[in-house]
Amino acid sequence: MASEESLIARKRLIEHVASQKPGGTLEDARQGLETLMSTFPVAQDIKVENLLVEGMPAEWVVAPNAVEDRVFLYLHGGAYIMGNCNTHRDLASKLSRATASHVLVVEYRLAPEHPFPAGIEDAVTAYRWLISAGVSAEKIIVGGDSAGGGLTLALLQSLREAGESLPALTVLLSPWTDMEGTGESMESRAAADPWLNPLETRGAPVLYLGETDPRNALVSPIHADLSGLPPMIVHVGNDEILLDDSVRLVTRARDAGVDATLKVWEGMWHVFQQFGTPESANSLEEIGQFVQQRLAANSASPAK
Repeated sequence: MASEESLIARKRLIEHVASQKPGGTLEDARQGLETLMSTFPVAQDIKVENLLVEGMPAEWVVAPNAVEDRVFLYLHGGAYIMGNCNTHRDLASKLSRATASHVLVVEYRLAPEHPFPAGIEDAVTAYRWLISAGVSAEKIIVGGDSAGGGLTLALLQSLREAGESLPALTVLLSPWTDMEGTGESMESRAAADPWLNPLETRGAPVLYLGETDPRNALVSPIHADLSGLPPMIVHVGNDEILLDDSVRLVTRARDAGVDATLKVWEGMWHVFQQFGTPESANSLEEIGQFVQQRLAANSASPAK
């Protein structure tokens, strides 16, 4: 049963969606997301440092318990057309605390100004920047929410195909993995989803894809060869239309031999971890335990 706090958060989210201008501009949508997420202040003990990563605006977001050499490269969500450090600073701070890592949030280029594959190129650039700075791949976590989850999987495929060292772990929050919107949950969860709707979600990819085939594995990872990817954890809400994007991804990952963990949260919506509810805290705690356990196991394994 959903907590009282989550019911209040759901109502607030519904009110936010209802307040958006019908037929509003992309800039309206971008500003609306910033306005919504600005209501979640970052804890006072979190350190935030602005920087440029090969010309990209970025932030280090660091909790007091962060292990010195552990880095989480976080790719924010926003349908590939919105989102930035401001919209995801609080979530990054909570992930830093939960995973005891230094979180690097990069502002990759957004569509439609910079369509596919600009975001992927930027994600690869950010990862290579970390490696060139002396961070060991064995100490890097990569992840993201929604479109950032899809971008994470594109990053991993790109690194694997280039023969480069892969990061240790993958963390995905409600990843968007099917640009065609073919999942059964697009209809079955439509009435329950307080944030997304099938029509807009199926229409949004055109701004990012242009003429790119929506079944391209770099934009729809449910069609990808996932073999050889690092262990992943996927958390998704049961009340979101993108539920099947996570379920099918994990099924394909397991079939490919990937260590993949899936948790479906009853009564929760898309990227519910951004909202300060008990369910959000519990999800982040479980993700933190996954990271700590897998990294500890890696450290205990004999060197190859």
